[in-house]
Amino acid sequence: MTKVLIPVSNHATLGETDQPNGTYAPELTHVIDVLSQHGLEYDIASIKGGEVPLYGLDVENDDINRRVLSDPGVSSQLSKTLGVNDINIEDYDAIFYPGGFGLLSDLANNKEFAALAAKHYEAGGIIAAVCHGPAALLPITLSSGDKLLSSKSVTGFTREEEIDFGTINDIPFLLEEALTRGSARYNKVQPWQELVVVDGRVITGQNPASAHKVGVTLAELLNNQ
Repeated sequence: MTKVLIPVSNHATLGETDQPNGTYAPELTHVIDVLSQHGLEYDIASIKGGEVPLYGLDVENDDINRRVLSDPGVSSQLSKTLGVNDINIEDYDAIFYPGGFGLLSDLANNKEFAALAAKHYEAGGIIAAVCHGPAALLPITLSSGDKLLSSKSVTGFTREEEIDFGTINDIPFLLEEALTRGSARYNKVQPWQELVVVDGRVITGQNPASAHKVGVTLAELLNNQ
């Protein structure tokens, strides 16, 4: 059985503000939808485990969001996510990090998930992320001592998109700068346009518009293994 681990954030606000946040639902639901269509299993996890915060819960204008969020199995997983200490990383063929501002405050600097991801990658696993999700790749350090991203070409949410979204002054750090400094190459296209970058077994998408294609690319890599 092919299975994907989906780590999400426990952090419920935008940075240190009181603005509700967490994981951006469409980046989770649109990828889950693709995985389900391809018969791929998944587990949703977080650092602390338990119920996790979501935002972007538009179910009137986003049919996929509505359908996936109303699925009892998805609702059950979101209400009782696996904690990092409950995970046997050998059970998974891929890791997918959806975006949302919450993870900038926890998964972006969490050593436990980073260690699991490093072990997974070195065993031949795939790592995918979209929008702010690539922030969770920043702390992944391989057994060689090298950062995973130091040899990878990637993308992620851009400075221009932060400005457009009105979050540039409240985010814990600017993802574009962190990825530019930490990766072999940072790529971007015009704000809000689809971009997915594949470098070996690392898949990254720039923004919410890229979530579906990240899911499709991940499913194709898994089915071709």
